Amino acid sequence: MDVRALLDRAEITDTVVRMGWCLDRRDWAGLRALFTDRVRTDYTALWGGEPQEGPVDQLLSTSAQGSWRRTMDGLEATQHLITNVLVDVEGDEARTTANVVGVHRLANPHGSPLWTVGGTYDIRLVRLSTGWRIRAITQDLAWVEGNQQVLFRAAMRHAA
Repeated sequence: MDVRALLDRAEITDTVVRMGWCLDRRDWAGLRALFTDRVRTDYTALWGGEPQEGPVDQLLSTSAQGSWRRTMDGLEATQHLITNVLVDVEGDEARTTANVVGVHRLANPHGSPLWTVGGTYDIRLVRLSTGWRIRAITQDLAWVEGNQQVLFRAAMRHAA
């Protein structure tokens, strides 16, 4: 493996891991910088429905239904552990697969304050002049534990 390939792998892995880090710290500007202007998200394994594609600013908005920010800002805390990142690079495009465990916390009157999801991410990236950026995320579900009301109540709490 040449030095360029190693540098690509390191930057791609850093981008993927940084996504969880920024999300947990509500660093919306830092998170925005990791994505292309349009992003495709597929959480159908968890929620059903259809994959979504649109401007990343919609995904990170405070008002859009189903946006990350609207939900995450309503939680007391989260921790997304993204590990075992495998990277495949072909030219200016890359695909990673990684394990993910997301813990979501919000005290509520409907049971446990925790909702935890385990599974994998399939993340597609593209090399831009500014570096590697995420253009698509698909979550595959392995297990869920706890109170799903945590996420629903968080989205309602932020909207109020």
